[in-house]
Amino acid sequence: MANRPVQKETNRRPHFLQFNNLACETAGGKVIFATDEWFAPARNLLKRDPPEFIATAFTEYGKWMDGWETRRKRIPGHDWCIIQLGVPGIMHGFDVDTSFFTGNYAPYTSIQAACLDQMPSFTLEGDRTGMAASPSQFEAVEQLNSDSWEELVPMTKLNPGYSESCHNYLNVTYPHRVTHIRLNIYPDGGIARLKVYGIGKKDWSTVSSQDLVDLVALVNGGVCVGYSDAHFGHPCNMIGIGRADSMGDGWETARRLDRPKVLKVDEKGILQVPGFEWAILRLGHPGIISKIEVDTNHFKGTKSIEYLFPFCSMFCLSVANKKISCQIKFKIRNKSVVQCGPVTHVRLVIAPDGGVSRLRLWGRPVSNNMTRFQQISKL
Repeated sequence: MANRPVQKETNRRPHFLQFNNLACETAGGKVIFATDEWFAPARNLLKRDPPEFIATAFTEYGKWMDGWETRRKRIPGHDWCIIQLGVPGIMHGFDVDTSFFTGNYAPYTSIQAACLDQMPSFTLEGDRTGMAASPSQFEAVEQLNSDSWEELVPMTKLNPGYSESCHNYLNVTYPHRVTHIRLNIYPDGGIARLKVYGIGKKDWSTVSSQDLVDLVALVNGGVCVGYSDAHFGHPCNMIGIGRADSMGDGWETARRLDRPKVLKVDEKGILQVPGFEWAILRLGHPGIISKIEVDTNHFKGTKSIEYLFPFCSMFCLSVANKKISCQIKFKIRNKSVVQCGPVTHVRLVIAPDGGVSRLRLWGRPVSNNMTRFQQISKL
């Protein structure tokens, strides 16, 4: 494999950014309560796309902002909202993004969390710009006792939404499953996005060993633990919910600079290239995989991709090199998958570069070797 220089990052990014955003609207996250949404509704917090600023955009209530912004508070208390995670799981960190909120950002925040046995029946619908919580909504949310939820992030000062300071990264050490987040702002103001980085946690006791499950899916606890390149899209996107809605919702690498000036193929039609890109994913549960799906939907300009699953665990899972066309869902079943027992990790390789929309690893969970799996899961 040809070596490629690694570019150094000027600012070290926190480790938890490799995990999935469990609160994103595309994962099913939603805001179920907000004290006030005068200038901009709280549901904007969970948008997948980066915030934008339109200088000439105004509503009848004031300046249009791509985030959550409350009115200037003139009564006792502070503003807060409750977010129901799309994928319940273990929290590792937050990004409180104040992009474009400069003279109107929330100066302080704190974050609380809970694991609720039953999902609340109330929610917020429609465009709530210019609105505030009604007495009946306050009465309903009081039943959750959210002011006594576990505090994951104590009151913390936020930075204004300039490009060099907008990302407020907050590390978390909390080993328990979370279904809901309470985001507090003190006393009022605006936040563009809230990203809740973590790993989905599924109750595997409810899954039969005979059930065929996507063992690497985001909702089942799959996570990306390493990769060679993520220039255009992070490999964690491959285990997202449903089919991708664009190229931006998949894993896409930069074009390798060490590729030959003129590409050639061998007698099997396989491109002869010096390098490849890779991503390592940890399954949500050890299992025996019998079916693999590689979806290249939306990657029209990638032409073809080769892939394989070499050994990357205490057990082996391998597939011979395959050539894949763009915009298809390629399936590999049973005899084509070399099974050597339960698998905990897989490595997806694309040669020389390109993109993959979704990866599905269908298999049956197994209960043996859990101690060893837990040790490897810390890697």
